Amino acid sequence: MAVPKRKTSRSNTRSRRANWKATPTALTTCPQCKAPTQPHTACPSCGTYKGRHYGAAERTEFQA
Repeated sequence: MAVPKRKTSRSNTRSRRANWKATPTALTTCPQCKAPTQPHTACPSCGTYKGRHYGAAERTEFQA
């Protein structure tokens, strides 16, 4: 098993980790209600996807 001969410096470690960036989520507009939604998922506000209505996808408020 290979073992490093020297300790990796902070600058090398940080420059390697500098490429670990989070990408922003892609948003599209719903053709029915024009709300921003993620692509390839049912709209959380109206519950439609590709012209079909999915009632389970709608947000329901929690009743306490």
